[in-house]
Amino acid sequence: MNWSALSQVLSTEHGLNLHIETASPIGGGDIHQAFHVKTLDDTYFLKVNHTDSLPLFETEAHSLQAILDTGVLDVPKPLAYGIADGRAFLLLSYFHMVREGDDDQRGRDLALLHHQINDDKQFGWFEDNYIGHTLQKNPWHNDWISFYREARLLPQLELANTNGASNQLVDAGKRLADELPKFFQEYHPEASLLHGDLWGGNSAFLTTGEAVFFDPASYYGDRETDLAMTELFGGFSRAFYEGYNSVFPIDKGYQMRKPLYQLYHQLNHFNLFGGHYQQQSLHTIESLLKIPR
Repeated sequence: MNWSALSQVLSTEHGLNLHIETASPIGGGDIHQAFHVKTLDDTYFLKVNHTDSLPLFETEAHSLQAILDTGVLDVPKPLAYGIADGRAFLLLSYFHMVREGDDDQRGRDLALLHHQINDDKQFGWFEDNYIGHTLQKNPWHNDWISFYREARLLPQLELANTNGASNQLVDAGKRLADELPKFFQEYHPEASLLHGDLWGGNSAFLTTGEAVFFDPASYYGDRETDLAMTELFGGFSRAFYEGYNSVFPIDKGYQMRKPLYQLYHQLNHFNLFGGHYQQQSLHTIESLLKIPR
C-alpha cells in the first residue's frame, strides 16, 4: 500500500492528520495483512486486504465499538476504515500485547460483557457480519432456539452441502436442528452481548496483566456460545473459568450444550478449510443425536 495515499484518505475522509513514518508488517493473521504503524505522535494497528474485505472491516469496527461502549472490556478502538490505494483498510488503536497475564480477571471481564443484555430481549444483531470469511446472518429472533437453528446451524449445513460435504453429514445435521429443543428443557438463555469469535488467538494481555480482546463478530445470543469456543481451540486456563463463574455462574447444563455450540465453528472451519473438519463435525453431530429427547 502507498502510505502517502492512506494518509491522504485518513485526512480528507476521516479528519485524521496522521503522517505515517513507518509501517512494519506483523505476522500471525489468518486472513488480513497487519502492520504496526508509527506516526510523529502515536502508534496504530492497521489491517489491509483486497477491496472486497471492506464489509469485514466495517462490521468488525461496529462490533468493537459496541463492546467499547459497554466500558467493561479492553478492545482496540476503531478509528477509520475504507479504501486507499486500491486496498481496504481498518485502522485501530495499538496495544503492546503479551501472552500471559491475569486470566482470572479475563474471565471476570468476559462475564461482565455477558451481563450486557439486549433491552429488547431479542437475539441477533443490527447487521450481518462475518465469522472468518463466512457471512454470518443475524436476523432478530424472539426465540434463541429458532435463531440458532435458522441463523447458525442450517446456513452452515447448506454451505457445507455446496462445498461437497457428505449427505450423511448434512442429513444428520438437519435432524439435529430439529432436535434442538431437547437441549433447552430447563435452560432459557438471555440475549447477552457476545464477542462471537472468542478462540485463544483473539485475546491476549497488556504488559500490566490486564486482558485485551479483539477480532469480534458480535451479536446478542447465549453466552455459552462464547464459552464453548474458548474450549474449542484452547488458550484459556482454569483460572479463566473460575473468574467467569465467580461473576456469572455457569449453568449446570453447559457441558451438554458445549459441543452443540462448538459444532457451528467446526462446520465453519470445514466450509473455510475443508479437510478433517468434516469428520469432526459428523462425529459431533452423531454424539449429540444420541442424547435422549
